[in-house]
Amino acid sequence: MKKQDKMRNKVFGILFVFALMSTAVLTIAQTNVKSATQLARVKYNGGGDWYNDPSAEVNLLRHVGQNTNIKVNPTYVYVDLASDNLFLYPLIFLTGHGNLNFSEAEVIKLRAYLQNGGFLYIDDDYGLDKYIRKEMKKIFPNQEFAELPFSHGIYSAHYKFPNGLPKIHKHDDKVPQGYGLYHNKRMCVYYTFECNLADGWTDADIHNDSEKIRENSLKMGTNIIVWALTH
Repeated sequence: MKKQDKMRNKVFGILFVFALMSTAVLTIAQTNVKSATQLARVKYNGGGDWYNDPSAEVNLLRHVGQNTNIKVNPTYVYVDLASDNLFLYPLIFLTGHGNLNFSEAEVIKLRAYLQNGGFLYIDDDYGLDKYIRKEMKKIFPNQEFAELPFSHGIYSAHYKFPNGLPKIHKHDDKVPQGYGLYHNKRMCVYYTFECNLADGWTDADIHNDSEKIRENSLKMGTNIIVWALTH
């Protein structure tokens, strides 16, 4: 076989794999919306504590199940971005305090996931910001995180937040901000900074937040899930 033919076959093979990935994301995402929704934690390399506060997603999903018509499976699950299991979840969640580093394989799969129906929510747990901005440039090199106006639909998807994100933890005592990344005008990544929304989802005795703070956090988390599943 000629070298040119081998290269052509390799390219076709890669395109075929991506086509399968695309079909898997769209089909499974639609199925999960109709059945039980999970929010899979992203496992990443680089040293950051991707695994912290595992009660967060469980409590949020319970709240979603009790206050919306969305059927949920409130269990803690995590997903490796290099694994094909990524395409089993229409929603994934990334958090932590420190460094992360996406491999080439993770970049390829995460980009395919996001461009074909998947949704990533990122919450800076304090110290993640400079790393996540760098790594997400690998996914969408021609984009910067765009700050969402308070009028964006994610702030009224189920509960009303006319002033944008609630402030959960102090951090540097700055105003909380929400950012998006897009593919074909669809927001496929939502990133919260100076907010630490997910800390408010955890069991009450973890961070000792007030009931009001925890309620606001769970309500905004519900908005994220409703928005992701309906857009």
